[in-house]
Amino acid sequence: MAYKILDSCIICGSCEMLCPVGAISLGDDVYEINKRRCVECRGYFDEPQCVAVCPVDVIVKLIPPKK
Repeated sequence: MAYKILDSCIICGSCEMLCPVGAISLGDDVYEINKRRCVECRGYFDEPQCVAVCPVDVIVKLIPPKK
């Protein structure tokens, strides 16, 4: 599972600095989370740090498609 940063991101960069696995980078318009690299901070923190630090609450958990 991973998270996504919505288009309403204000590009503050807080999330990128806190990601323990380097899964967040600046895309064309907003920061992006690499779904393959994101570990939801498991093994590093009790909660995803990007979500905790986002000042505008634009980081949302992706929901897997129903089978």
